[in-house]
Amino acid sequence: MLSCFSHSAFTFGIESHISQSNINGTLVPPAALISILQKGLQYVEAEISINEVGTPRGLATPLHPTTSLDPVAPDSCVERQGRANGCRWKGLGSPAVSQQNPPKNGEATVNGEENGAHAINNHSKPMEIDGDVEIPPNKATVLRGHESEVFICAWNPVSDLLASGSGDSTARIWNLNENSNGGSTQLVLRHCIREGGHDVPSNKDVTSLDWNSDGTLLATGSYDGFARIWTEDGNLASTLGQHKGPIFALKWNKKGNYILSAGVDKTTIIWDAHTGEAKQQFPFHSAPALDVDWQNNTTFASCSTDMCIHVCRLGCDRPVKTFQGHTNEVNAIKWDPSGMLLASCSDDMTLKIWSMKQDTSVHDLQAHSKEIYTIKWSPTGPATSNPNSNIMLASASFDSTVRLWDVERGVCIHTLTKHQEPVYSVAFSPDGKYLASGSFDKCVHIWNTQSGSLVHSYRGTGGIFEVCWNARGDKVGASASDGSVCVLDLRK
Repeated sequence: MLSCFSHSAFTFGIESHISQSNINGTLVPPAALISILQKGLQYVEAEISINEVGTPRGLATPLHPTTSLDPVAPDSCVERQGRANGCRWKGLGSPAVSQQNPPKNGEATVNGEENGAHAINNHSKPMEIDGDVEIPPNKATVLRGHESEVFICAWNPVSDLLASGSGDSTARIWNLNENSNGGSTQLVLRHCIREGGHDVPSNKDVTSLDWNSDGTLLATGSYDGFARIWTEDGNLASTLGQHKGPIFALKWNKKGNYILSAGVDKTTIIWDAHTGEAKQQFPFHSAPALDVDWQNNTTFASCSTDMCIHVCRLGCDRPVKTFQGHTNEVNAIKWDPSGMLLASCSDDMTLKIWSMKQDTSVHDLQAHSKEIYTIKWSPTGPATSNPNSNIMLASASFDSTVRLWDVERGVCIHTLTKHQEPVYSVAFSPDGKYLASGSFDKCVHIWNTQSGSLVHSYRGTGGIFEVCWNARGDKVGASASDGSVCVLDLRK
């Protein structure tokens, strides 16, 4: 606490609910509150010293009010606290309006728009869902148990186990297999830290989770700075601790021997999944790392609020490639199924495609009118189980639209405009024929990727943070801001 007045400090801590805050205490320097109060007094004095016509009296240098925030979270944006795989908390469905101007009709943008559709914002009243596409209540299972927002969810790759991660400092594994007794059961994976020789709840958000390729282990990343590995029956196998601050993203490699994590401490780490030891830490970003994705079992890309993308390899002490070109924070990156092309999306409203063969972007796709939150490649084309279908890229934006792109030609082939609030998640079905999207308008929409038509819709009870398909492609999971997780059964 800030002083030796322990009773006052205790009262302040209780009444301010500071123990439930997502601000990482290790990032708050001593006397931070006092520093802010001192600066506040300085600004009061400055206001007094300003005369009636607005010119300062005796101030040698201007004061900038934003500096009052510096002691609280050095080098990290408080606005992004707990940002899972990008800007999960940024705006919470009400993002700041971009100040940049989107390309106008007729201007020479790098991409074309085949269908002539443009970003549409309909923020008036909730959209009426057409009865022909509405998923009936008997096909939607609502799973309740989480006590806070559910930011992420992911299906086990080999069975109908759905994992979810929440602001209640737990992950949960829901058993939705047909042979499970009496509906869905849940395992609660409590994220605890050691205090005074005891395990106590961390009270920090679970920001990321990922199953290994054979579905036997689940990795989670937390705002408490620890990654954890769990067995599929909910037992904690190991705790990985080397990040100095929250973890924003985490991924298994395909082989299942390494886990990759990205943190607010500006570093990425490759962990040995068997020993729990950090194999290598990569300190190349100059600001928090937001997302990571494996190119192969030992090479990966990372992106950051520093606007840079680094491609790094285990055993190399420098990035093997650095991509620069975004003019604002890079929220997400994804390698295509062949590992040849890397897609990135940014707060600069652009989507860029990169190749290891050149330094500049292969495509600079400009069509969204607000920040692009996330991107996904379709599981189609070369190196996939659907080689005869063309590969596509989906982008989800705060402009309330989803776009489907033909990356080879660099053109937008469909603009999906039914959502009325920021879109936080998109996911392709395993055969690539359908795309699920989830928005803060509480709706999950499922689209035909060839025609761009809406085929299924479901309105939940909270803003949708994540959507995901099971391995068979007949169920969609969605996690929501009100603590619910819903499962949509798409079988006839």
